[in-house]
Amino acid sequence: MGTRIFAGLVAVASCLLACAPPVRAADGVDLGAFVRRDAFTDIKLSPDGQFLAATVPREDRTGLVVLSRKDNRVISAASLGKNNHVAGFWWVNPERVMFSVAQKLGALDLPQPTGELYAMNADGSKKENLLGYRVENEGPDTRIQPKKAEAVAGFLVDTLPDDDRNVVVMVRPFGELSYTRAEKMDVYSGRRVLLARSPVQEADFRTDVWGVVRFAYGITSSNANQLYYREGDGKEWQRLNDEMDTGRIELPIGFAADPRTAYLNVEQSEGPDAIVALDLASGQRKEVLRNPNVDPDGVLESFDGKGTPTAALFFDGKPTLVPLDPDHADARLLRALKDTFPGEFVEVTSMTRDGKLALVQVSSDRNPGDFYVFDVIARKMDYLLSRRDWLDPERLAPTSPIQLKARDGLVLHGYLTLPPNGGGKNLPLIVHPHGGPYGIRDRWGFDSDVQMLAAAGYAVLQVNFRGSGGYGRAFRQKGARQWGGTMQDDLTDATRWAIQTGVADPKKICIYGASYGAYAALTGAAKEPGLYRCAAGNVGVYDLPMMQQEDARNSRTLGRWSKDWVGERSTLEAVSPVNMAGSIKVPVFLAAGGEDEIAPVGHTELMERRLKAAGVPVEATYYPTEGHGYYKEENRLDYYTKLLAFFSRHLGGATAK
Repeated sequence: MGTRIFAGLVAVASCLLACAPPVRAADGVDLGAFVRRDAFTDIKLSPDGQFLAATVPREDRTGLVVLSRKDNRVISAASLGKNNHVAGFWWVNPERVMFSVAQKLGALDLPQPTGELYAMNADGSKKENLLGYRVENEGPDTRIQPKKAEAVAGFLVDTLPDDDRNVVVMVRPFGELSYTRAEKMDVYSGRRVLLARSPVQEADFRTDVWGVVRFAYGITSSNANQLYYREGDGKEWQRLNDEMDTGRIELPIGFAADPRTAYLNVEQSEGPDAIVALDLASGQRKEVLRNPNVDPDGVLESFDGKGTPTAALFFDGKPTLVPLDPDHADARLLRALKDTFPGEFVEVTSMTRDGKLALVQVSSDRNPGDFYVFDVIARKMDYLLSRRDWLDPERLAPTSPIQLKARDGLVLHGYLTLPPNGGGKNLPLIVHPHGGPYGIRDRWGFDSDVQMLAAAGYAVLQVNFRGSGGYGRAFRQKGARQWGGTMQDDLTDATRWAIQTGVADPKKICIYGASYGAYAALTGAAKEPGLYRCAAGNVGVYDLPMMQQEDARNSRTLGRWSKDWVGERSTLEAVSPVNMAGSIKVPVFLAAGGEDEIAPVGHTELMERRLKAAGVPVEATYYPTEGHGYYKEENRLDYYTKLLAFFSRHLGGATAK
C-alpha cells in the first residue's frame, strides 16, 4: 500500500531522485541522503476516509496532492507557482479541501502567510480563491458578487465539522495594527457573513464547541497582549486580561465539552506557562497542567473535530503528550499507540468523522516520520508511507536531552548528538546555536543538519540559551538586550560543560550556526579565541545597527520591538561581529544568499572584508539567486560540500563523498 502511494507522489511532484542511504564517516558522507527533500510534508485523511491529501515540497514551492485511499491513485494536484507554498490544509467536508498559502524566498525563511484561502474538490474541480488580496469578483456586469475583492488577509478559525458548507475565518485588513473581523465563509462561493468585530488590534478569535465566536486576543500599540471574552453572538466583549496590568500573556486554547469551562495558556511570573481551566460563570481559575521545566508546546484537540483540548504536548527533553483527562477515550487510544512504538513519538494527525480510522505519525530523533492508517475498531495498523524512506534509522545518530547550569546558576537545557560508533568521549565537537533568537528553541526530533554533521564524525551540541522559547516568560525575557552578552555566555558555558564531561576534545571544537546562530558563531570566536578551533556562519547578521535600521524601515512595530529586545543603537556597535574581527584568531567560513531579505548579503560581504583586513583566514561563498537559505539542490550540495571540507581541515572529520 505504502509503495503505491509513494509512487503516486513521485509522479506528481517529480522531486525524488535515486539516493543511497548515508554511509559511515570513514567512507565520506553521501550528502544526497540529507539534502534530498522530504517526499511530503503533511498528510491527512478526509472525513469519510475515502481520500488522502498531502503537501509535497518541490524546489521552490509546495503543492497539494489528493489521492484515492481505495486504489492509491492520484486524483488531483494543485500548485500556486514559485515561492508559493501550501502552508496548511483542512478537509472541510468529505469532498472538499481548503488550504492556506505562505511565501518563502529562502529555505530558512519563516514562511510568511499571504492570508489567502483556496478550496477545491478532491477531484480538482471547483478550485476557488475564496479570500485574500488576489481574489477577483465576478466582473462589472454581474450584480451578485459572492466573493469580495479587497485588500485583506484571511485565516481559518473553525472548520465547523457539523456544517459542510461553511467555516469561520478571521479577516484582517492590510496595514499595521488593524482591527480584525470574524466571519462565516461559504467554502464553495466565498460569500462571507460578519460574526464579530475585534475589540483589540491584530486580534485572532476562538470559537466554542458549537462554532460561536467567544474569545478575541490581540496586541495594543504598546505591544501588550489583551484577552477578551463574550457570552455569545451579539453580546458585548469583556476584557479578561491586559498584559500591561498583570505582566503576563493569557491565550485561549479551547473549550471543554461543557462550554461553561474554557482552557487558557497562562504565563507565570517565574517558571513555565500553565494550562488553566476558567469557569466562565464564576470567573474562577484552576491550574490543570504545568510541567516544572517547559511550557506547553501545543494542545491536542479531540478526534471528533469539536476542537476540545484533550492533551498537552511538552518537550521536556523528549516530547510527551499529557492528557487533561486520563480517562478520556482519546487518551486511552494514545496510550495504546504509544505502547506499540516504544521510544518514538506517536501522534494522531487526523481521523475520520465516524472515529473508525486514524492517521498516525511515528517519529523520533532518527526517524523523520512514518505514517500508518489505524483501524480503531479492529485495532489493526497498516503502514502507509514515510517522509524519507531512503534513510535507515539504525545508521543515524541518537540525540539525547542534556541539562547544565550557566555561570549565574540559570538552568539550561539542550541536546547532544553523538556520531554513530564514535565512542562518546573526546570527540570533535560542533556547537550549533539556533536562529531567532527569541521564542525559538531546539527540540528533540530529526534534524538533517545535525545528522549530516554526525555522519561526518562530529558530536553536535545544541543549547536553548536564555531568550529561547519554551521555558517561560522570565527565561525568554532574560535574553532581552543580551546579544553578545549573557546569551553568548550560555553558549560558552555549554561548550565548557562538554569539555568537562569528557565528551569534547578541547582542541577540536568549532561553532556554527545560521541567521542569529551565525551571529553567535562569529561573536563566540571573537569573545573566546582560545575555545574554538574555527567558526562558520550561514546567512548571518553581523552588523546590528544595520539590522535595526532595516527593521525600523520595514515596520514601525518591528522597529519598536528591536529597540526593546536587541537594544538601543548606541550599544550595538560594540557587540557587532563586524567590529570584532580583530579579536578573531581562528579560520572562518561564511555563506550567504544574494536575495536574502532577512539577513541581507551586505552583512556577510562586510564581515568578509573586515576579517580579511584583520588578517583572519576566511572562506566565503555566495549564491546570488538564493535567499535566507538555499532552495536549489545543486546549491545545497555545493554549500554542504564546502562546509564539510572546512570542518575536515580543522577538526579532521569526513568530507562529502
